[in-house]
Amino acid sequence: MGKSRRERRLAKFKKGKYHLEPTDLDAEEKPEQEAPKETAKKEYRNAFDRIYTTQYKKLVFIPITLLLIAFILIGINIVTTGDFMNKGVSLKGGITLTIPTEQEISVAELDSFLNSQFLLADIGVREVSEFRVQTGVIIEASDLTEQELLSATKEFLGDFGDSYSIETIGPSLGESFFRQTIIAVLLALLFMGMVVFWYFRTLVPSAAVILAAFSDIVITIAIVDIIGMKVSTAGVAAFLMLIGYSVDTNILLSTRVLKRKEGNLMTRVYSALKTGLTMNGTTIVAVIVALIVSDSEVIKQIMTIILIGLIIDMINTWIQNVSILRYYLERKGAQ
Repeated sequence: MGKSRRERRLAKFKKGKYHLEPTDLDAEEKPEQEAPKETAKKEYRNAFDRIYTTQYKKLVFIPITLLLIAFILIGINIVTTGDFMNKGVSLKGGITLTIPTEQEISVAELDSFLNSQFLLADIGVREVSEFRVQTGVIIEASDLTEQELLSATKEFLGDFGDSYSIETIGPSLGESFFRQTIIAVLLALLFMGMVVFWYFRTLVPSAAVILAAFSDIVITIAIVDIIGMKVSTAGVAAFLMLIGYSVDTNILLSTRVLKRKEGNLMTRVYSALKTGLTMNGTTIVAVIVALIVSDSEVIKQIMTIILIGLIIDMINTWIQNVSILRYYLERKGAQ
């Protein structure tokens, strides 16, 4: 019988023809072991896969619970303020006073002073900056006259002469802006739903896409209410953009799962998941950079709303929509 590789190497070593390292004796006998880090990663991956593939009916309660909590928070906001979102001056009417300055003004102290002077008014103060250097302040106030606002501001800052600009938006005009923007959002949802239904020709997948977009908007509004952001017309534009982002990822998922035939259901889901999270991740990085770099309050409001919406969209797409599509295909007996 022929000798094994280990025996041949030992024979050469005894004759002095081969230099044998101690570890070489066991190299053939010991199987290659994985690094602890790779083993841990594989275990996490397997655990995730088990939860994602076997507990999907339970996971769907996460987005549903978030949506119910959002409705409750919006209801509380309606009871306390009369509106489902905190509207800025451009949406409900009021006065916008812009004061340029060459010296630092404490925005927090000015805001506190004005609100203490007019307890029934809705007043907000924010700074205008350029390259992180304050160049002025903007005061937005509702339920207040121009003269009252100017007098109180001069009492705090001193006489700033005529170096200011003031703009007044009437309540009826602000309400008109708000009504038109809400109509725009509802029409966007309606036409989006029609296009989705025309493309898939089936009710359940189309309804899942529409539900995800609707949930993104509602939950984002609730979070915006919690953080106290006063939404302007620019903020409403951000909600319109959010519908686009939501539809993008959900159409990606539904197309991969329903239109493609290669692989099984979860293979197609994971393929869409990888692409979708890459898309969301790159957008989130770009939004965070814009938030850090930009000094514009308008841009910051838009980017904040989009950032919140993208995070919520990942939950609604990759948990809620995946669960609905899986259940739908299982009921049809298609994989």
